[in-house]
Amino acid sequence: MIHAATVQACLAFALLACVSVAYGKPTGQASGRNPSKAALDADQQFDKGSGIAIHKLDGAQIENLLTLGKVWGFLKYYDPTVTSGQRQWDYELFRVLPAILEAPDRASANAVLVRWIDGLGPVPRCSPCAQLDRHDLQLHPDLGWIADTRLLGKTLSRKLQRIHGQRRVGTQFYVALAPGVGYPVFKHEPSYDDIHFPDAGFQLLALFRYWNIIEYWYPDRDVIGEDWDKVLAAFIPRLALARDSATYQLQMMALIAEIHDTHANLRSSLDVRPPVGHCHLPVRLRFVQHQAVVTGIDGTPPNTSMLEVGDVIAKLDGRPPPALAREWAPYYAGSNEAVRLRDIATYMTRGPCDEVPLTVRRGDHELRLKVSRVPLPKDYLAMGDYLAIAFHDLPGPAFRLLSPEVAYLKLSAAKASKATEYIKQAAATKGLIIDARNYPSEFMVFALGSLLVDRPTLFARFTVGDLSNPGAFRWAPPLMLEPKAPHYHGRVVILVDEVTQSRAEYTAMAFRAVPGALVVGSTTAGADGSASRVTLPGGLFTIISGVGVFYPDRRPTQRVGIVPDVVVEPTMAAIRDGRDPVLEEALRLILGPTLPISSIEGMYRSQSP
Repeated sequence: MIHAATVQACLAFALLACVSVAYGKPTGQASGRNPSKAALDADQQFDKGSGIAIHKLDGAQIENLLTLGKVWGFLKYYDPTVTSGQRQWDYELFRVLPAILEAPDRASANAVLVRWIDGLGPVPRCSPCAQLDRHDLQLHPDLGWIADTRLLGKTLSRKLQRIHGQRRVGTQFYVALAPGVGYPVFKHEPSYDDIHFPDAGFQLLALFRYWNIIEYWYPDRDVIGEDWDKVLAAFIPRLALARDSATYQLQMMALIAEIHDTHANLRSSLDVRPPVGHCHLPVRLRFVQHQAVVTGIDGTPPNTSMLEVGDVIAKLDGRPPPALAREWAPYYAGSNEAVRLRDIATYMTRGPCDEVPLTVRRGDHELRLKVSRVPLPKDYLAMGDYLAIAFHDLPGPAFRLLSPEVAYLKLSAAKASKATEYIKQAAATKGLIIDARNYPSEFMVFALGSLLVDRPTLFARFTVGDLSNPGAFRWAPPLMLEPKAPHYHGRVVILVDEVTQSRAEYTAMAFRAVPGALVVGSTTAGADGSASRVTLPGGLFTIISGVGVFYPDRRPTQRVGIVPDVVVEPTMAAIRDGRDPVLEEALRLILGPTLPISSIEGMYRSQSP
């Protein structure tokens, strides 16, 4: 078993990655800085650009570029010359690209690759050689293609198989695993901030770099839901032929969305993602029952927007919001539809700084309004999707008693140092409601979880990559909560919805393991665990979920999320009336189903400031 204190120290850093990156604070390595290794610094041939221009691609060229992308990535993580950092591997791609583009057929392109590999020098015998230990193996490397002689021809296939057979133990120049948790840290990946676009070579480099990171280092590769080879083939012309920087960034967004990971998206480039503009309507929207509903008004009174909480936006600038959501969806990475709609709703009213016509349904009436967009808050787009969204917990302090029998704690303001104090204040209650419809302000899993269990309790397992066998992922030992005093004896109810993401999901997952605990609400974001930063050409960056997170019985959480025990979906009627049906259900579960709704509402409405 992994000791809880050790894991707590590791996870407290690792699970911060999502939030730190969203604020523009890099994790893993600094963006825009070239690697310090001598071999990379000495090779400056393409510092000003790749010199590769592509105006059209035929089917044969796309096939050959696909093979190049896969071979380039395989060599990056398996060939000892590359894994020891002896070549500027990005620039080696530019050196071989022209000959691949000129090759008239597959055989000719494969011959180019054979000569290219020969230029790396002979592959020395490994001692010791890496082996694929199948014990505790969760995901195998997907390397069957290197034996496909129809694709590669006999000579190229034989060379790749020899390289694979002579791989070193734990040697990687471009990747390290973070101590303790094991999420990948992508080292020595220059961001090439000063490259001017279009540049077909650097655009293909971005595609190949990202595609191979997912192929070899993404722990949730098996639940992407897409044929990853077909994705590569589809995006080769889309990236190679992008005619300006904005198109390049949009195509990278669309590529990143293909892994269906809420942690992802091209976070450096949200200003070019639709809808585009520097202003927005001063309201908060949420998709409820397939409709875009106003859930809050920004700013202080008076309300100049003419909109009210509960209004349904039937048309925005002449178009129904569900149609806009379908059009923009390819550029929004999300593990599931609920979280994709969450993020689209957050940005939906963005646009030019002028009036926008709206058709609004208010009760039984339809209104036609013209509402002025206002400037976006400072750094709004730099914050990233998650920190721009509205939380759904109660306003006010982190902890309070909703009644003498029910305690309430919201993770967005809870402090780990006060966990014992919270439990002492809740000691006489029948139930504790933990609201995870937010992002936790601090890492609470062990500080609070240890006070909720009366025996050692398993709650999660991780999978981590294998530096000796890129593409393989192994089970780490299970994690557990160790009981500490004072112990809380009441029922625990955890509230979740589409806002519950990453650290919030992990916390809900841990507290769900408490005997008798129940999870109430709706689908969560489906992106748990620590996040790894990926730097891309042009000063761009994205992040990925860096470790696989599973229940102790090895059921997955990625894309699935924390499935509620009791499902409660928001309704338009509840939003109009200012009610919180998720919290109401939690109160019923603690106090009984016969309690009048007026008594239930009184408990939490009276707590609002």
